[in-house]
Amino acid sequence: MDKPYAITLDPGSSLANHTGSWRTERPVYVDRLPPCNNQCPAGEDIQGWLFHAESGNYEKAWQHLTKDNPFPAIMGRVCYHSCESVCNRAKIDSPVGINSVERFLGDEAIKRKWKLSQTAADTGKHVLVVGAGPSGMSAAYHLRRFGHRVTVYDAGPFMGGMMRFGIPKYRLPRDILDAEMQRVVDLGVEVKLNSKVDNILETMKSGKFDAAFLAVGAHIGKRAFIPAGAVSKIVDAISVLRSMENEEKPMLGRRVIVYGGGNTAIDVARTAKRMGAEPIIVYRRNREKAPAHDFEIEEAMQEGIMIKWLSTIKEAGDANITIEKMVLDDTGFPQPTGEFETLEADSVVLALGQDVDLGLLEGVPGLVVADGVVTVDPNMMTGHAGIFAGGDMVPADRNITIAVGHGKKAARNIDAWLRGTSYTAPEKHAVANFESLNTWYYADAPKTVRPMLDIIRRQSTFEEVQGGLDESTALFEARRCLSCGNCFECDNCYGVCPDNAVIKLGPGNRFKFNLDYCKGCGMCVAECPCGAITMEPENI
Repeated sequence: MDKPYAITLDPGSSLANHTGSWRTERPVYVDRLPPCNNQCPAGEDIQGWLFHAESGNYEKAWQHLTKDNPFPAIMGRVCYHSCESVCNRAKIDSPVGINSVERFLGDEAIKRKWKLSQTAADTGKHVLVVGAGPSGMSAAYHLRRFGHRVTVYDAGPFMGGMMRFGIPKYRLPRDILDAEMQRVVDLGVEVKLNSKVDNILETMKSGKFDAAFLAVGAHIGKRAFIPAGAVSKIVDAISVLRSMENEEKPMLGRRVIVYGGGNTAIDVARTAKRMGAEPIIVYRRNREKAPAHDFEIEEAMQEGIMIKWLSTIKEAGDANITIEKMVLDDTGFPQPTGEFETLEADSVVLALGQDVDLGLLEGVPGLVVADGVVTVDPNMMTGHAGIFAGGDMVPADRNITIAVGHGKKAARNIDAWLRGTSYTAPEKHAVANFESLNTWYYADAPKTVRPMLDIIRRQSTFEEVQGGLDESTALFEARRCLSCGNCFECDNCYGVCPDNAVIKLGPGNRFKFNLDYCKGCGMCVAECPCGAITMEPENI
């Protein structure tokens, strides 16, 4: 045919009618940022590794995950998985069990002895890392993969930092911790234990280091003034948890009072319970105001731990303490009531927060310390060129996942600084919200609940409390992902297009639009399950 017809006369004639000229809007494929990815403090591409996991390719999923975070088996146990709090799936039934799938992949890697990807060519640069905790070992891992030589100094006898000395074994088994720490060492990272850095400048000069990353954990327990008798036993929570790693366990007695309302207070109380004590937590606010995660409080109460809410310690004797009942004022601040109660106590454990030992920074020019932490710029560098810091040492919430993210961010900026350039993070796409999805295509699939150790064994042993998923349940959980904002080649747009304007580009290559025929009807946008297509005004 030389001229197009408005009416189809034969199968080939429709190709001559370039009906795309009718439209006022055109469809465009987009990539949006999944809310889970956007929320993750470690910067994981969660949707990316879930894609491989739901295909059953667990090793590829693990390799994809460890590009950002080398500790999935650890994170699958101790991360508070804020990613799940923003998961769009929660508005259908319940959020995807991202954390449980991450743990499954980490455990599979240990069981099957998967190896981390190889490092880049040697750069000839040498970086000092102070602290073998989550932030320091994360930085060491990424720096080594960039090709830099890395030496880690740590004052303790084992790797892990606050993951080992601040998290009980019932939450993080030590064989899991050791396996993921050792995997970083196997990349060629040198770790010097029992090696405290007293002065960072002197250490850098003696070792001829080109840059340093400081990641000293908050190992010093905060104290509070409590009038006490000469024989009163008052200790801090971190000392108790640290001593659990030694041969000789702490002698707390049977009646243990834990003073504080954070996760550390919960950990100490649950630890004391497993040692045969009868712990009572005393906290000056109510449950709603407690900084501890609610599921941690719930698990403690399930194990028979008593909590005295709205109470504060006024005095400690040799065999008891006096507490005063409190009330919350209009601003939520606790106020004394003048009502007192006496509790029997063999020891008092203070869980009031922790500080960082900053003695190694003495005399460093340009470095600023405020409120017990080090000031850093957006690139994680301190006021002294070449010295970076992260984790508990800088202003931020203190948890393992944030520390791991700091290590990765610092490593990228240290690498750029050593090369005489600057690192610019890729621009983020718009976040994929729930309204952009077509959830009609997703079946109800309730979240898989992880198994829990029975209460009796939880009260008397340090066995791991929360179990993991097996392969079948991990696969099911991974497949609950909605792939928010990113095409997963479901073929919906291809199937619903009335003008055959969608062209398949082959597996892994997605689709494109033939705009000669697209009328801009928007059917593809309406029927895309994951919100990966949008309509844009046509340029007329």
